[in-house]
Amino acid sequence: MDFTLAGVLLAVALPVMLIAAVLIRWETGDSAMFGQRRMGRGFRTFMLWKLRTMRSGCAGGPFTLGADGRITRVGHWLRWFKIDELPQLWNVMRGDMSLVGSRPVIPELAEEFEADYVRLLAARPGLTDPATVKYCREVELMALVPDPLDYFKKVIMPDKLRISLAYLDRSSVRRDVGVLMRTAIALIRSAVPAVAGKATIEPMVVARAPKILRAAEADSLR
Repeated sequence: MDFTLAGVLLAVALPVMLIAAVLIRWETGDSAMFGQRRMGRGFRTFMLWKLRTMRSGCAGGPFTLGADGRITRVGHWLRWFKIDELPQLWNVMRGDMSLVGSRPVIPELAEEFEADYVRLLAARPGLTDPATVKYCREVELMALVPDPLDYFKKVIMPDKLRISLAYLDRSSVRRDVGVLMRTAIALIRSAVPAVAGKATIEPMVVARAPKILRAAEADSLR
């Protein structure tokens, strides 16, 4: 199912990716594609592909948390609509990833949370899973915390791992289809205000952050 569905989705997404690539090239003068090593099944790394959303050659960490000055104007919108993730359909077709599974992380994070990833990476990582759906707008949480990295590692990552491990134990084709549908609904719901309104991304993030922050902290205490 993964190969066939990913191929169909990639064909449908190709025009959008081409338009995004032109905009990226126009704004940055750089290549549209960005590759980063991620940890895959059996703790074997692979090259994960994304559309470029950040300026190359700028100093910074291996992943972004909240506001980041390296993100371009086009990159902000590509991230908001998750268009930058579309090239990972090719990773699915290659067999690096599944459509549904825990999100692939950089090797440093997999090593830091090794006990959990030993179980999670018995299977291929994926484009989405219940944890991904819940934290679809992770940047909104980072908007209100004084130390995003500390909050990410102490609150968000443990909660994500708990959700992903629980799903791994009861995953099935029927549940996977349900996760894909929930992912699509979550993306559409968050995209509508951006399309219909005149506000930029940042005000929407700040406006929605308090509610999501309280929910995430309540879940972390369970």
